Amino acid sequence: MGRPSFSRGDRLASSIQEEVADLIKFRKLKEFKDPRFDGLISITEVKVKNGYNHLDIYWSVLEDNKAEDILSVLKEAIPSIRGHICRKCKLRFAPTINFHLDDSIKRGCEILSKLDRMNDESAGSNEDEKADAEPELDSKE
Repeated sequence: MGRPSFSRGDRLASSIQEEVADLIKFRKLKEFKDPRFDGLISITEVKVKNGYNHLDIYWSVLEDNKAEDILSVLKEAIPSIRGHICRKCKLRFAPTINFHLDDSIKRGCEILSKLDRMNDESAGSNEDEKADAEPELDSKE
């Protein structure tokens, strides 16, 4: 069996995701030293479009109240990020970048929370049914 083949776009997207995540993690750009740029920020996906000329970068943050501030800092850092990506990924032209807040983690947590509540409610109703059934058995004896 041969190696799985990945397109250049897939490899480029993966490299860019690692590079941007590294820039953020180690606060390598002056824009990322801004006090508004605080919290656990993750780059969840990068999509390469239009012949490598456009990037959609999806990110998430645990603290929802910081999302607007973080997005404004990310937008301020776009020129620096473009230059860094161009150098590191050996691109001829710096791609345009759009940042998108990825709320899939938040939605996943909300769904899990609802499932937990439903499970707790059904477990509670099963215990109530058992408690109601036990006295009836005692009265028959």
